[in-house]
Amino acid sequence: MNPPALAHLSDCYIKPQHTIEEASRPYYLSAWDLVMLSMHYIQKGLLFTKPPPEEDFKVVDFLEKLKHSLSLTLVHFYPLAGRLATSKADDPDSSYVVYVDCNNSPGARFIHAAIDMTMADILTPTYVPLVVQSFFDHDRSLNHDGHVKSLLSVQVTELIDGIFVGCSMNHCLGDGASFWHFLNTWSEIFQAQGGNNNFSVSRRPVMESWFPEGYGPILSLPYTHPDQFLARYEAPPLKERMFHFSSESIAKLKAKANAESNTDKISSFQSLSALVWRCITRARHLPHDQTTNCRMAANNRSRLNPPLSPEYFGNCVQGVRAGFTTAGELLDHNLGWAAWMLHQGVADQDEKRVREWLDWWLKAHFIYQLGPMFDPDHSVMIGSSPRFNKYGIEFGLGKAVALRSGYANKFSGKVSAYPGHEGGGSVDLEICLPPEIMAALESDKEFMDAVSL
Repeated sequence: MNPPALAHLSDCYIKPQHTIEEASRPYYLSAWDLVMLSMHYIQKGLLFTKPPPEEDFKVVDFLEKLKHSLSLTLVHFYPLAGRLATSKADDPDSSYVVYVDCNNSPGARFIHAAIDMTMADILTPTYVPLVVQSFFDHDRSLNHDGHVKSLLSVQVTELIDGIFVGCSMNHCLGDGASFWHFLNTWSEIFQAQGGNNNFSVSRRPVMESWFPEGYGPILSLPYTHPDQFLARYEAPPLKERMFHFSSESIAKLKAKANAESNTDKISSFQSLSALVWRCITRARHLPHDQTTNCRMAANNRSRLNPPLSPEYFGNCVQGVRAGFTTAGELLDHNLGWAAWMLHQGVADQDEKRVREWLDWWLKAHFIYQLGPMFDPDHSVMIGSSPRFNKYGIEFGLGKAVALRSGYANKFSGKVSAYPGHEGGGSVDLEICLPPEIMAALESDKEFMDAVSL
């Protein structure tokens, strides 16, 4: 039976509560920002329990408070209210530059929607229902589409007994750290606004884009038309499932990986990632000599010298190819062997490596594309992070019941890591695989023995 249709009830745009001088100038994008032009928006959201009738909760009042606090938040994160713009010289053979125009825009989009479903309809099925993708705006949009679409879009979807707040943010504006920094700040302002429009946030974002010495801003891309670097990737039919790993289960994996490698340096997350890489590779039944790799998202803020602020707003992340081997070699060795390879890959991501990538990009000016970049048939990409404060976002509704994401940036072998709802070092992994490979993973004893129910 098909799920009920989503109804859009209202749609408006939100601008910053007041303008600041910085917003009058072009907001130039860094190398790590520009490389994202052909990727999807970030789409993450939180499911909250709707307050009971006796609390006299009125959705209309809640929405107005959300809008007001969003306008205050956008004062600090002002580029999110802008649009992308391209400045190109008259010479048709010359290159052009993409930047953010913070003035020529109606603002961030805000949508109120409703659907005749319960939270149980979303949370009970083994696999994440496809209807969840409709809880996000900008479905399948590329970041380059931010020339004509809002750079930030919030969709508040009412369920019968719940409220889903889905946020779509242009990935050229920021990475996961920046995305959750924005949402945490918005929640903080929502909780404390009380009519005080001058509320001082606890983690003020650093909005000045970072460039290597002598290279900023980047005013020249070697293209004459976006068709030269844009590619719209359509994923095959995928099953998407949330797997929970308790802190106790992860501690066992870490102890096993370190014992097998005769070390104490392998982290909990590297141990868990090695398990996922090995088990997905086994589920795929790849030829013995087929190459496979595991990429892990690495935050470069602390890897630069001097380091960037943790509050730096923008992209400062790289998908590090932490492990590279053949399917046969990966499965012939134990968990510790794979985990040590991932540990070394992450440890090698130092300032020298970061600078080498930047030098390479400044010469080649390439743009990431989903299919060619990630080798979705043979490899694994582990993104997001369980370290981000995702359950601290409340909007006056208490702690969220669950995290979910949209269609964006998904392919076979894409894994997103979230903190477990109970905290304490637990982790939820959102794994996307074709149906037959997902079924094989669910029958994998090594993997399912580590999963916590």
